[in-house]
Amino acid sequence: MADFDILMIGNFAKDKLIVDGVEEIASGGGVYYGSVVIKRLGLNVAVVTRLHPDDFPRLEELQQEGIRVFPIPADGTSGIANYYQSSDMERRICIPIGFGGRYSLDDIPNLNVKAIQLTPLFSGEVDLDLLRQLSRRAPLGMDIQGFVRVPVGNDLVFQPWAEMEQGLKSVTWLKVDRAEAEFLTGESDLQQAARALSEMGPREIVLTQSSGVTVFVDGNFYSAPFTPRSLAGRTGRGDTCFSTYIAMRQQADPATACRWAGMITSQKQETPGPWKGNPDEIREFLSRI
Repeated sequence: MADFDILMIGNFAKDKLIVDGVEEIASGGGVYYGSVVIKRLGLNVAVVTRLHPDDFPRLEELQQEGIRVFPIPADGTSGIANYYQSSDMERRICIPIGFGGRYSLDDIPNLNVKAIQLTPLFSGEVDLDLLRQLSRRAPLGMDIQGFVRVPVGNDLVFQPWAEMEQGLKSVTWLKVDRAEAEFLTGESDLQQAARALSEMGPREIVLTQSSGVTVFVDGNFYSAPFTPRSLAGRTGRGDTCFSTYIAMRQQADPATACRWAGMITSQKQETPGPWKGNPDEIREFLSRI
């Protein structure tokens, strides 16, 4: 069996990015943005992903980074049309435009891994049984969006995850954004929302909003700001932040991992595509603050 630090599982995306009416087709999804940053941070990462065979060439970018990819042929490729106005790249309208299908345990190679990260785009990729099975293999990180963001017609809407309390018992690292946290807990205070989610089972809560990232671990809160000079690369922000945090938690404490997540996510938002920066520069900068 091959040894990997992190195994990522989630549908690859072929997204449409529409800014002021100008459309661009771009690769996307958590496995895209996240695996590159993990690899750049020096970890050995593998990706299991579903997409249409016609889109397999899009995986070459990951393979060129040295990422091991296990592609699964699907009837379609997941995707989201993201509509932005350049005057406010924080706000977007998201419309589902494809779905790569659901995973089964047979789809997941039996690899020796230190951690597993689930990054589904929206509901339907991973069910409770698979979630539990994977958590028995290695500590599990999960982005809640893949369980509460539901395609309904031409919209992506929040809907309750009926099995949330059972599912979260299997999770080590849980990623939510402000809107998801408020929807799931009814708490507008982010610290209260993080506490409520933690009580359901996850050991560490990673909560993002436009201003930065907040982490809740063992009763302690840590935070780091996002300070991008532009938002040209805003798509993929949450995936970059969560993957950076999980990668750094393999080698550092929560406070340090949070600072790295804030810094790398700030840089990522300035440039479309995955973060391809130099970790030595991040290390040097953080040593001076």
